[in-house]
Amino acid sequence: VQLQASGGGLVQAGGSLRLSCAASKIIVSANAVGWYRQAPGKQRELVAAMISGDRTNYADSVKGRFTISRDSAKNTVYLQMDNLKPEDTAVYYCAVGGSILASRPYSWGQGTLVTVSS
Repeated sequence: VQLQASGGGLVQAGGSLRLSCAASKIIVSANAVGWYRQAPGKQRELVAAMISGDRTNYADSVKGRFTISRDSAKNTVYLQMDNLKPEDTAVYYCAVGGSILASRPYSWGQGTLVTVSS
């Protein structure tokens, strides 16, 4: 299983980014998917998940600003991030399969850095 994450970068507060996670050898539409982040000096946290069907879960800190989705045709998971804040600065990781809510997925992406300037 390979997950290739992309889309990170530097953005000003209030801006938007869309992260992508292209999967191979695993079908994203048939598995739970999630996005985590880890800020410097902090533990990794789950920010968004799609566990079954189109039901989504979000961390309170990102509700109303982040949207997780998946494209079956492209076998890709996305994280649309709007109204970004400096506290969203972190390395973001995608994950597929296994127990997303317990931070035990089948596979992790390599991480993509998001930096939000004030």
